[in-house]
Amino acid sequence: MRQYVFVLNGAPQQARGQREPQPFTHLSVPNADLYRSLLQTFARAKERFIVHLRPEDVAAELRVDADEQLTAALEQLVLWGNLRADADTSRVTTVEDFHRKRCLYQLTAAGQAAEQAIAFYEEAIGRRGQLQSVALADIAEQLRSLERLAADPDPDPAKVHLLLLSVAERFSSLADNAQAFMSALRRAIDFSDGDVDGFLAYKERLIDYINRFIADLANSGAQIAVLLGELEDHGHERLLELAARREAADAVPEGTDAAGSLARAEKQALDAWRNRWRGLDDWFTSRDAGHPSQARLLRHAAVTAIKQLIDAVGLLNERRSGRSDRSADFRVLARWFAEAPDDEAAHRLWRAAFGLCPARHLSVTSETADVWRDLGPGTAWRDAPPIRISPQLRKTGTYERRGQPNQVRDRSAERELLRGQADREAAETAAARRRLRTARPTLLSDLDVLDPRAFRLFLALLGDALAARVPGEADVKTVTSDGTLEVRLSLVPDGGTVTIRTADGVLTGPEHVIEITDLTPS
Repeated sequence: MRQYVFVLNGAPQQARGQREPQPFTHLSVPNADLYRSLLQTFARAKERFIVHLRPEDVAAELRVDADEQLTAALEQLVLWGNLRADADTSRVTTVEDFHRKRCLYQLTAAGQAAEQAIAFYEEAIGRRGQLQSVALADIAEQLRSLERLAADPDPDPAKVHLLLLSVAERFSSLADNAQAFMSALRRAIDFSDGDVDGFLAYKERLIDYINRFIADLANSGAQIAVLLGELEDHGHERLLELAARREAADAVPEGTDAAGSLARAEKQALDAWRNRWRGLDDWFTSRDAGHPSQARLLRHAAVTAIKQLIDAVGLLNERRSGRSDRSADFRVLARWFAEAPDDEAAHRLWRAAFGLCPARHLSVTSETADVWRDLGPGTAWRDAPPIRISPQLRKTGTYERRGQPNQVRDRSAERELLRGQADREAAETAAARRRLRTARPTLLSDLDVLDPRAFRLFLALLGDALAARVPGEADVKTVTSDGTLEVRLSLVPDGGTVTIRTADGVLTGPEHVIEITDLTPS
């Protein structure tokens, strides 16, 4: 019997006995797996454009019997608001059939919304993500198309809108999947000790996969950054306005002010497109050293993940090789203590294991320091004079000498010695720079005999130049790290081998033309 409730000057109320839908209740009750399978059957049927299902249809999908337990579960889902039951009178042929309860079941709006929310949650939790190199190429190609439209004085709004939608969709998919992939990768590294064999089997392929994406991101990311800059120079704002105007054309007018509603809708759409464009620009374009692009951060995270993978593999290999840990070392040490023949041997083992011998060098008197100053640097500790300390220091750990404190020693002679040594080294280095300076390009074989200081400086310059040379090129120019010398080095074709004799030895190598210029102000 239908029930109606009428309320004056108020909102409509629900009929007596009708409750608010609770479509998520089935997740936390007994037999939750049965309820989930029933609702998933209705969801799959709706994807096939089938709205109503009978109990026997549900049983056939689940390959179970259409018994009273199945019917009771369907009725329970009706009470929770996931399903709606309608009387099935299509197969009534007798009075007994009319009085027997037969129902057609279908998902309610609340039940369908709950299924979509659960599916989205399961997808987000279980998503491993992927690094989409193809998406990078698609974004670059779509930006090139937008650049061609930006050069057109009257671009087609439909083409502009579709291209911007495609860029936004591909960019959103790229960012979400990259974030999901890095999260899944961190979980794989953290739980790598669960399945050692599986982790070692796929880590090589995973590292190759990340390396390929890093290379694609570096190349395509640079192209996208350049395209974004060129689009901003050609007036990308005009393209965003066209897309916003096209979206606002379908806005529903509010009240009687249709023109005002259209302007507000266009402004909201334009703000949304500006925000998307800013996100795209920030993702690929670095502003300064303190604000790197998200693409650069992603590359850094990928490189860090490779390092963590390698470290995890090394740790797993150490575990599999049977390497003892600290607890095993302490157990062995405890057995050694137990097997010590006497206390003296145990004390020697203690000092050898923990190194807690008396530290007499913590306090040095001025008299001891004066005696040590005359000793050579190669004197062993056992041959050096002992340190005289107070027994109180060893007993209590603190010692305060009575009387006046020691006077501060005059270190001017030592400082003058160090200053003179530094000046001599600077003068020798300057002389070596003048000795190496060439007035014109010179063959290595024409260099005169070099003194040891000049030869060591020459080896450093030669090493810097050879390290800066690109493979396949014969010429190179570089400047030393302190900016005082410039070196130009050119390989002589078929020049043979040159030999340079010095006091430190003989240097041999292929013939080069070298020019060394002193950049320090005269």
